[in-house]
Amino acid sequence: MGVLTGAAAPGAVAGPEDEVRAQTFMLPLGAPVLGLKELREGEVRNRLAAESRQLAAAGTALETVGPAAGYGRRAVTPAAAPAPVVARGVKAAPPAAVSYPDPARTMPLAECKTHMARDEAIYIKSRFAVCTGIQVTTIWMRSNGNPIGTSSFALYIRGTVKENDRTIRFDYDATDFKKINTTATSGQKIKIEGTVPQDWPARANPKLSGDLPVTKTFDQLQQMPSAHFTHTMRYAPGQGSGTGSADVVFAVYQPVVTSTLPPGWLGDSPAVGKPAMIAPRWDAGKYLGNPTGGGNPANKGAGSFSYLATLVYSTKATAPERGVAAHIKKAYTTPGAMKPTNANKKIAGQTPSEPLHRLFSDAQRRKDNRARAVSNCRRYFGPGYSSNNTKDCDEFPFATTYEGCAQPEYDVHAEKNNFSVLPVNKRQNGDAGTLLGQFYKKNRIIDGMDDGFLVKITS
Repeated sequence: MGVLTGAAAPGAVAGPEDEVRAQTFMLPLGAPVLGLKELREGEVRNRLAAESRQLAAAGTALETVGPAAGYGRRAVTPAAAPAPVVARGVKAAPPAAVSYPDPARTMPLAECKTHMARDEAIYIKSRFAVCTGIQVTTIWMRSNGNPIGTSSFALYIRGTVKENDRTIRFDYDATDFKKINTTATSGQKIKIEGTVPQDWPARANPKLSGDLPVTKTFDQLQQMPSAHFTHTMRYAPGQGSGTGSADVVFAVYQPVVTSTLPPGWLGDSPAVGKPAMIAPRWDAGKYLGNPTGGGNPANKGAGSFSYLATLVYSTKATAPERGVAAHIKKAYTTPGAMKPTNANKKIAGQTPSEPLHRLFSDAQRRKDNRARAVSNCRRYFGPGYSSNNTKDCDEFPFATTYEGCAQPEYDVHAEKNNFSVLPVNKRQNGDAGTLLGQFYKKNRIIDGMDDGFLVKITS
């Protein structure tokens, strides 16, 4: 293994009588390593080639928001995601406080492997922890096309961001090396790199550092105690744009793996694979946290990944926001039965194609959203809907979104009465609002159409 027998040596050019060929496929993680008997079938190799060509083109997750969403081939199916984590009550002096869960900021390799084992293109654990990867498989053949050996390895890429940190870290791990029968992996060169093909604004300049790019042979990678490499990416504040002085920079981060055949081996070489693109983002908005960098202006703001976040509310009897959650559930499942009347009502926030967008900078529009909600509560539930100040007029979509009740007054194309109002328990409505504000801040949701979030109701 590692040296071809019965043919030209890896370092020599083969003649017609002992010609050797190889073909490298860039495949999804979890693809089976096929045996030599299966690989003799032309259909099998054609299928592998088709999958490999698909991964050669840049692709981005369905949940991507901002300008990176329009860059490259966008997925049509949702990314892998963890089970939702709901809000929790926190024991404190009465009245009890409520706290929205902190988003995940770690991505162990084992967790990445588990979620990428189902041929997923990318796993989005949170806006601060994602992973992707690729499998590199090479078939080694005689001149007649009969396979004499195979080799493969997996490359995992994990992206994470610490709280209030502008440096985004990428961890690369080459693992699961396999060789069957005769190969020439001692001369097969593997190059691993992280590239930035696009950023917005174009004037912004990233600082990249770490171990990449790196080039080693297959065997050298396999023999390393841990084939682990790090790459970091950072944009200094002051290079971005956005409403509310958000100072936002968007970018596309593209991992690339290149496999080059040994001298003397015929075949398409080099072969290039591109795992799913990752969409990092930086901001320094005063309303988003860490506005001063702890006294160091160079560290103000933070990095994140530009993917839809999901607000999770629960209808459980112990959930502090249960009344609002029940209202949203009705608005999603029976929209035509909710007030105000609209037979065509379809409220945003349920799918990646129609997310909700945070409204922060336009205080008047937020006031208008709230005023329209209260007006409709009075109209449909009477002036005494508050039941002696024990209930609030709850509106969905939230008044802090562009999709709020007053949307048609600001957007002539918006559907009228495409919202829901309902009197709910005053305390539960207040707790739901507290959780929403924490969700915005902890997930660094920016104002406007370049960001977005979904709402999920659990029971």
